[in-house]
Amino acid sequence: MSTRHEIRLSRRHVLGLLSAAAAGALAAGLPGAALAQSKPVLRIGYQKYGTLTLLKGRGTLEKRLAAKGIDVKWTEFPAGPVLLEGLNVGSIDFGTAGEAPPIFAQAAGADLVYVGNEPPSPSSEAIVVPKDSKIRTLADLKGKRVALNKGSNVHFLLLKALEKAGVGYREIETVFLPPADARAAFERGSVDAWAIWDPFLAAAEKQLGARVLADGKGLVSNHQFYLAARSYAEKNQEIIRIVIDELAKVDEWGRVNQKEVAAVLALQTGLDPAILELAAARYAYGVKSVTPDVVAQQQKVADAFSALKLIPKPINVKDALLSFKL
Repeated sequence: MSTRHEIRLSRRHVLGLLSAAAAGALAAGLPGAALAQSKPVLRIGYQKYGTLTLLKGRGTLEKRLAAKGIDVKWTEFPAGPVLLEGLNVGSIDFGTAGEAPPIFAQAAGADLVYVGNEPPSPSSEAIVVPKDSKIRTLADLKGKRVALNKGSNVHFLLLKALEKAGVGYREIETVFLPPADARAAFERGSVDAWAIWDPFLAAAEKQLGARVLADGKGLVSNHQFYLAARSYAEKNQEIIRIVIDELAKVDEWGRVNQKEVAAVLALQTGLDPAILELAAARYAYGVKSVTPDVVAQQQKVADAFSALKLIPKPINVKDALLSFKL
């Protein structure tokens, strides 16, 4: 909590800030500074894992766009829902999220478009329990507390897992927490289970000995989607094509160089390479255009959330498709 002492600025500090602001205003009036300020910037939102993070680490997109006079600014987000909120309010232009976040965002009125997706990666997300937990089956979740990030890809995994076990969604207690807080709750025993994705999943397995109760295999596809603000995509079609092309190149490299993938991601995330090797081994590489089949799968996700009134209104996923071909 801030105190009056903490927020009080010295007269010298205030004068320093004013001087800096004045210098900035003066510099902004100079021709060179004006040109620097008007240089186009592609603002990308990424999470702690995945092809976008790998692309950031490799640095190839910056080199390609620099030739066109375009800078790249990267902003990390803890999860898909908050990333897409950033897309909606205009703080980023392009980003990635799992299956559920775009649906929640579209239902909330976000004007976003699907740009592409990675192949299904169902084993990259799971519901885990402590290694000594008495919970042995999905049916045992009835009446238990399950931590998850609301509106994230694992939200749909939880729905499908409970459906398979014959447990109603309202028969468990959902505890909505971002990954870091969910892990803390999981470690101290405040929740009975945790629905989470890689690399947090791999970290829980390696560091905590968490036991996988069920992953996405046979339950969900778990696509990773690339999304953009509609206005940005329509005005910058060439840039969108370049980004997708660079993602495809990184995917091709990553598919056959998984140890190197783990090393690059370790530098980007600060996580143990052994954790990232486990995560990279179950990741799906190969960015693709969004097909009618993938749209149909997304519509099923949207309809499931709508039926449970987890989103404010039904949506048509087709309304969030690009108006041009990549």
